[in-house]
Amino acid sequence: MESSVYPAITQPEKLWSRSEVLARPAPTPIAAGVYGWYFRDLPFAADTSKCTKSGEYSLLYVGISPHAPAAATGVPSKGTLRTRLRAHFSGNASASTLRLTLGLVIGLHLRMTGNDRFTFGDDEARLNEWMAEHARVAWAATTLPWLVEAELIETLNLPLNVRGNNHHPYWQELSDMRRAAKTAARLEAQGAGV
Repeated sequence: MESSVYPAITQPEKLWSRSEVLARPAPTPIAAGVYGWYFRDLPFAADTSKCTKSGEYSLLYVGISPHAPAAATGVPSKGTLRTRLRAHFSGNASASTLRLTLGLVIGLHLRMTGNDRFTFGDDEARLNEWMAEHARVAWAATTLPWLVEAELIETLNLPLNVRGNNHHPYWQELSDMRRAAKTAARLEAQGAGV
């Protein structure tokens, strides 16, 4: 791992808010990298006492952009830190696994659209408001973020990460919650003829 990446995520000089990340000009680089999400007052059952802290915020999730190269092509996705963080702060549950998890944790109702995509519907705005108050993010540019992500997930206590994190005590509960919500949303959509 590049020597500057780990401290940029675990000992950030600044945690960025929703309004700062979505501002124009944007502070986020148009580059590959890794990011860490810090939260306060998250209403869920996982023990966060061993999570990395920054002031009143706890580091609960890490992610990357772009994703690792596809096996078939060897080419990574085209995402950047800027596009990915904007999707997390203002997208929907289909565009962001973090938004999916957060919406479920704070009690929003997951729905499915006709093209097998998930959303919280009008409550996506409520999730935006919640994130504006409770979520902050730090990032670091790096050329092979998927390698860094795996190392961070392995070494840090990150209860909101699912992929690659099945060693975490909260993994099963979170995986079950997400699976049940998606199943219920599909059944509801079938009943409604979507």
